[in-house]
Order: sequence, then C-alpha cells, then structure tokens
Amino acid sequence: MVTSASPRTVSPVTWVADAIGWIGVVFRFAERSLGPVVDLLIRLSLAHSFFVSGILKISHWDTALTLSRYEYPVSWMDPVTAAYIGVTIELLGSILLTVGLATRFAALPMLILSLVIQLNYKALDEQLFWTALFAYFVVRGAGSFSLDRGLSRGLADSALPLAALGVRLLEAVTRYGLPVYKLLLRSWLAATIIAAWFGLNHLALLLPLASAQVLVAPTAVLAALLLAVGLGTRYVALGLLGTSLAMAMMDPQTTESVYWLMAFALLAVHGPGRLSLDAMINRLLKRRFPQLDGKPAFSLQGLPRVVIVGAGFGGIACATRLVRTPVQITLIDRHNYHLFQPLLYQVATTALSPGDIAAPVRGLFREQFNARVLLGTVTAIDTANRQVLIGEKREPYDYLVLATGAAHSYFGHDEWKPYAPGLKRVEDATEVRRRLLLAFELAEATTDLSERTRLLTFLIVGGGPTGVELAGAIAELARFGMEKDFRSFDPAQARVILVQAGPRLLPTFPETLSAITKRSLEQLGVEVLINSRVDHIDDDGVLINGQRIPSKTVLWAAGVTASPAGRWLKTECDNAGRLKVEPDLSVGGVPNVFAIGDTALAKSWQGKPVPGLAPAAKQGGNYVAEVIQAKVLGRKQPGPFEYKHLGSLATIGRKAAVADFGFVTVTGAFAWWLWGGVHLAFLIGARNRISVMLDWFWSYLTFQSGTRLITGGSGHAN
Repeated sequence: MVTSASPRTVSPVTWVADAIGWIGVVFRFAERSLGPVVDLLIRLSLAHSFFVSGILKISHWDTALTLSRYEYPVSWMDPVTAAYIGVTIELLGSILLTVGLATRFAALPMLILSLVIQLNYKALDEQLFWTALFAYFVVRGAGSFSLDRGLSRGLADSALPLAALGVRLLEAVTRYGLPVYKLLLRSWLAATIIAAWFGLNHLALLLPLASAQVLVAPTAVLAALLLAVGLGTRYVALGLLGTSLAMAMMDPQTTESVYWLMAFALLAVHGPGRLSLDAMINRLLKRRFPQLDGKPAFSLQGLPRVVIVGAGFGGIACATRLVRTPVQITLIDRHNYHLFQPLLYQVATTALSPGDIAAPVRGLFREQFNARVLLGTVTAIDTANRQVLIGEKREPYDYLVLATGAAHSYFGHDEWKPYAPGLKRVEDATEVRRRLLLAFELAEATTDLSERTRLLTFLIVGGGPTGVELAGAIAELARFGMEKDFRSFDPAQARVILVQAGPRLLPTFPETLSAITKRSLEQLGVEVLINSRVDHIDDDGVLINGQRIPSKTVLWAAGVTASPAGRWLKTECDNAGRLKVEPDLSVGGVPNVFAIGDTALAKSWQGKPVPGLAPAAKQGGNYVAEVIQAKVLGRKQPGPFEYKHLGSLATIGRKAAVADFGFVTVTGAFAWWLWGGVHLAFLIGARNRISVMLDWFWSYLTFQSGTRLITGGSGHAN
C-alpha cells in the first residue's frame, strides 16, 4: 500500500547549506572549465619567453659565447658547455612545454636554469616568477590541454617497462606535493607584499619586490595575511587578480604584472590546497552538511514518491527543480537520452549527427541523489492504487507528472505514415536522412528521366516552423552542398515543394513574417503551395487539390497528437489527445496527477492554450515542481500557472530567420544569429553546445556537412 505524503519542513540552516553548495558548484565548474585554459596560457607564455631567448642566442652565437665566458660566467661549469646546455634547455624545453609533452621533465631544467640566471647573473622579478611557475608544472604536470594527459592512461595500461610505476609515482607527486606547493606559493606572494610594505629591499634576491610596489596598500597587506593562512583564498586571489589586470592594462610594457596575474589566477581557479584554513572549514562544513560532499542530504526512507514520465524539457526541468526537496524522484522514459527535437531537421538534412542533439539521461542526474532513472515504456496507470505500469512492473507514486510529449498526427490517415515520415524521434531523423541521400544516389544511377524527376522531387507537408526549416535545409543541401558530388545530373535541379493547407506559412507568426518567410524560401528555390490540401499519399507521390505530384520523398510536418496519457487516465482530452488540466496543471478528478508540455491543454497564456514549445514545457515543469514542493513542505500553494511567452523563431536557410517577440519582430541575418544562440542555449551539455557550434561553423564556411551516411532501411527510397 502506498503511504500518503505528509507535509514536511526544512530547517533554515538547509538553505545556508544550499547557498554554500551552489558556490562550491561554481568554483568546481570554474576549475574544470577555466583551469585547463589558465594552465595552457601560462605554459605558452613561459615557452614563448624561453624560445625567443634561445633563437636569439643561436642567431648571435658568438655573442652568446662571449657573454657566457665573460659577462655571465657560471663558476662551476665550462662557459661553452653552459652556453650549449642553456640553449638546449630553452629550445627543447619550450617546445615540449608548448605541446604539453613530458611537461614535468621539461619544466624541471627550465626551473633550474631560471634559478641559475637569478643567482649568478642579474636578479630580476621575472626570473623569480619563472621559478615559481615552473615549479607548479614540475609538481602538477600539464593540464587537460596537453599530450601528457592524452597519453597517461595508455601509458599506465601499456607493456612498457616501469610505465605504470612511473605514472603512479607522478600522481603521488601531485597528490602530496601540490598542497605543499600551494602553501609555499601563497606564503611567497604574501611575504612579497608584506616585505614591499615594510621596505625590506634586502630580500629582493628571493622576492619580486620591485614589481610588488604597485600592490602596496593597507588592503593589500590584509589580503596578504589572508592569503598566507588560506582564508577566503579564491575571493582574495580574485581581488588581487583584478589589481594585477589593472596594472597590466595601465602599463603593458611591464611584463612582471602579467606574472602576478598568472600567480593569482592559479590560486583563484585551483584554490588554496589542503594546507589552508579554507580546506579546514570546508571539511567541517561537509561533516555538518553531507550534501556538500556529494552525499545524501537526507534519508530517502519514507519520503513522498514523485514519478515523472518523460525525459523531455518539462520532465527534466521538474526533476531538477526538486533536487533540494525531500522527495524520492523516479524519472521514466522509453529512451535513455534527452532529445533536443527542434534540431532534428538538421540531423535529417546531414548538418548534425544524432549525438550532437541528445544527452544520456543518467548523466544529467548523476549528482542528484534523490533522483533515479528507469528505462521503460509506460503501458497504463492504476490511479486507484497510485501505480504506474511498465509492462508487468508497477511503480508506486504519491505525485505523478506526465510529460510524455506528442507524436505525429495524420488526421485520420495513418495509412500515409509509411510514405511520409515525420520528425519526432532520432529514428525519424535518420530515416529521413536515409531517404534524402538515397534519392540522390538512385537519381545518379537511373537513366530514366521521369524516374529521376520523381526521385529529385522532395515534398514537405506542413508550413509551420518544422516544415519551413526542413524545406530551406533541403534546398540548400541540394544547391550548395552537393554541386560536385554527382556526374549524371545537377543536384540543383532538385525540386523542393512546401505544401500548406492554410492561407499562409507560419500561421502563429505575424502576417508580415509569414510573407517574408515565403519570399525567402522562394529565393532559395522552394515552391510554396498555400491553400493546398493533401488528398492522398502513396509510393508514387501526392495528390494535392486533385493534382498529382510525383515524388519519391514525402516528409510530414503538418500535425501532432498527444501521447496515450489520456487513455491511461480515462479522463477528458481535446481532439489532439491532450489532457485538459486545471490552472495548477493538475488533471481534474485524479488526485496528485499533473500534465505538462505537449501532454496538457492548459489555457494559461492569457486565456489561450499554451503552445507546444520547449520554453513552455520547461516553465510547466518548474511550476509543477513548485506545487509539489508546497504540498510536501506544507507551504502556501503558488498561484495559477501563467505561461510567459519568450518569443517564436524559425530559420530559413543559412542567412535568414524570423523572430516574433510580441512587442517586436526581427528578420534577416540578425534573427539568424539570434536563432542560433537561443538553440545553443537550450541544448543540454557543454559538449553538445561546442560540437554543434563547430559543426555549424564548418558547414557555414565550407557548405559541407560530415554526416552523409545512409544507414538502416532496405536500400529503397521508401
């Protein structure tokens, strides 16, 4: 029997822990993302200085030998030998440091050379910083952007003698040496600022006092004391980093200020290390608040069970919002990935690969201890016993959120489906891609002109955003992406037809944008047929307003229908199968059941139905999470759900788009850039964003896409 959920309270101290936790998340993200960049920039800067010095010495070798013999002699080494060793270290060490290969072994002789120069030649602040920064790479090694990191795992598992032992020894050096190094670096920087304040110039051989003069101020001395003990280190280092940056901007010729910037950046990004008050306080906080250490903040035993069906935008938003709420979350989806459907058409037209727009669901909730993910297809819901049925398995719930999305609607003509696939799943996109590419291949092979015409006629049914974007992408693929790929015909001869039953394209947009869209598509070579009704679709083509258009590739973008959620609950739905929900997005007559996104018919957009857009699903998911939080914690319920429309966008080829924000409309190249930025922002995961951005950049400049693979199917166009 499922226990009922009772109101719970959360201590105000928990909110403090939450705030500390979010600060920790920010710092960890900065270390993972900025840390490798900082390490790389420091390596490149040091390598550049030494490489230039080495090149100058080789170019004027006689002068270098003279200086080594008379001006800067090393008492314990032959001058010629010293010159050769010095140049070799500078050139070879800088090259290895640049690519991050054998970084520790390259940095060690460069560190020694820096000390020799400082102690035997002329003392300079720059050389002291070289020593300090080379010591960092000796102890820690190169960052992620290096050959060392790429090869380390293979070396550890290789058959090379002593390779695994060497890797473990270097890891031990980092583990035990890095905290000591950070302590020494903090102490050295703090001692420099304090010595400069008190005018202890006799320490100039060991401390960079000359360049520290601009840092001398009462606040800097206080910062130095905090730095020495490691209290608030990241904040102090950020403040001093800002001062160093101002120094570098005011006097670009002063190279020493850049080295101060590097030293403070290391502490700001990587933190003070274990030998600090910050680390001690952090350990105490983790004991008091286990969630700061990635452990459960509360026991899940007996907590209310929230089951979310669907890992789309709404379902993920709801689950994520409940991360701090004392509930057990179960997220169920028939796929193991979250899919960004608005870019499916780019997978279908070879611009992107499926992995670019999908992210594994388990990876998204790896750190959320109160959430688990189940792979399965929901077959029914037992509302009497509050159970979700996944085949024979029953999953109990106290609160149920249905975020099951939508499927294609053929308006009662499901027999058209085999001949006109839509775009709702990854499988749909790869099937459309297969049909598109196969049509061109078969057109190359045939000698029948009528058959080639049929193969090169691509007809899209539906003039909404998906149809418009799909038509524009296919037209560009044919005219610009394949012009040199075929010999028997010109791909630009392909005929792209967009069919819209209504009087204009993009019916939810203003009429002016609809007209601009039609004109832009026609400039790309797309034939736009408005007020055109599809009467029949079969293997030979389409019947439109009684006229036959032969086509081997017909694509559906005309209508959608909701998931079977209405049948599961046996409750009232609209003609598209969407559940009619209350103002709080609950399903009437079914306690503690909510519907969001394409699953729900919510008249929460100034009395109009909420559109089936990603922002609407996310807003609905966040709102339902707030409702559940209020119920669980015994708080006041939020007011009725109100959808805040952020705008509608549609792209038309590679240079144009239209955007409607209600109070203003945007067209052309600016709207295209805006469309790209918004879609990148809605993608989940930094990897996907970077991958999509690079793919777009490459295809935009070269007119080439890298995923022209014909996979699946039987080798026929349909």
